[in-house]
Amino acid sequence: MTLQQAAYIAGIVDGEGSISLVKQGKNQYHSPLISIASADLELLEWVQKTTGYGTIIKKKNYNPSKHKDSYAINIRYNQAISLLKEIVEFLVITRKKKRAQLILSEYKKVTLRNGRYNKDLLERKTIFYRNFMSI
Repeated sequence: MTLQQAAYIAGIVDGEGSISLVKQGKNQYHSPLISIASADLELLEWVQKTTGYGTIIKKKNYNPSKHKDSYAINIRYNQAISLLKEIVEFLVITRKKKRAQLILSEYKKVTLRNGRYNKDLLERKTIFYRNFMSI
């Protein structure tokens, strides 16, 4: 990805996207997610092609006579972290930039690959999550 493409994607995330931590299952811990919603499928396909990341989903349209179809691209886990590394310097919205920086600096430190946390590590992960959500 070129610097220009990274800056453009950062602008899309700033404007239409979100940087969050989500649980995928009942027994899982929160993990990074970049999500961009748009009625422009071509834009999301470009993001996916340019980054090589993400899954595009079609959102349910409850009133097709009044609303266009809409879509979202979801970029999760290590792919989200990799993308954040490339776009963080171009993010403008303070909240999103701080969230990206916190994920990049702390997430891997408090996340074990095997998911077996002792009391201390689980507390550190909980503090990380609280700090993230307070941004």
